[in-house]
Amino acid sequence: MRALTAPELLEVWERGKSQTPPRRALSLLGAACPELSPEALARLSIGGRDARLLTLREWMFGPQLTSLATCPECHQQVELNINADDLRVASVDGVAGEDAPETFTLRAGGYEVRFRLPNSLDLEAIADSGQKGIGAAKHVLLERCLLTIERAGEEVAVKSLPDEVITAITEHMRQADSQADVQLALACPQCGARWQEQFDIEFFFWDEISAWAERLLSEVHIIASRYGWRERDILNMTASRRHHYLNLING
Repeated sequence: MRALTAPELLEVWERGKSQTPPRRALSLLGAACPELSPEALARLSIGGRDARLLTLREWMFGPQLTSLATCPECHQQVELNINADDLRVASVDGVAGEDAPETFTLRAGGYEVRFRLPNSLDLEAIADSGQKGIGAAKHVLLERCLLTIERAGEEVAVKSLPDEVITAITEHMRQADSQADVQLALACPQCGARWQEQFDIEFFFWDEISAWAERLLSEVHIIASRYGWRERDILNMTASRRHHYLNLING
């Protein structure tokens, strides 16, 4: 895995504007991880994928992340300043998401279930079913991730699983791939309310990339308009050199 150059990141951004969030994540990692095939990246668990996205984000924009959250009680906006290391988690077994085993076995309620962790392809598959409700999306996800289900030595269907077994499977997945479910403990300085909010590195990173790309293209436009230089030559400059030319243009 490696950091991306400005032209490479801009190319991924341009392509990603028409892609779904799971595909955008795979496009970013595909550019940054030439040592892995597209199929291998798509099979990474969500936690394994997000761990790599977090590292790539740190390489591209630094270790500090700034965001806003809204207090659920008084609706005050709360500014968050987070270090990337504070967002890196491991499962309860001490296994990081990208190093998790390929399959797991769980025994609960008289059932023995063998399953794998959700990946980016699964998220794409449940996108359409998600429009029909959370229940439909969960069913599609279970059908894709549950490899075998047995009760008293007999194979049974996903729809036969009782709710308590489904809950146990979901919790086991969450613990085994905890990087996929990063929860921030927040407190409102205005009213003192405390709550938890999920942090999604894919959405956060993509919003940053979009803002960066818009600023960069604006800088390229200004410099090219003044000096007549090619876009690629300007993009290959360091940020400090581009800013130096912009300062000269602005007098």
